[in-house]
Amino acid sequence: DGGTSETWTMLSPGVVWAAIRPATAADVERRVASTIQAKVSHLVEIRYHSGVTTKTRLTFKGRYLFVHGVQTPDEVPARQFLACEEIVT
Repeated sequence: DGGTSETWTMLSPGVVWAAIRPATAADVERRVASTIQAKVSHLVEIRYHSGVTTKTRLTFKGRYLFVHGVQTPDEVPARQFLACEEIVT
């Protein structure tokens, strides 16, 4: 009866260099607003990608990281820091 379905679309380029590490409370305070602190489990640094938003899902070796915050230091499009929550399926 008029249901909806959700699908994911690949960004272009779909593969980027990334450094992934577990988030600490100090990291989260420094990188993103405290309003999303409880959900953040990992911080990811990538080369700048204009398509990355808080509606982006990252995949890494079968793991899913959902982006809750995006920071581009000094508004210079060279790199971005992503505050992510890992969802285990």
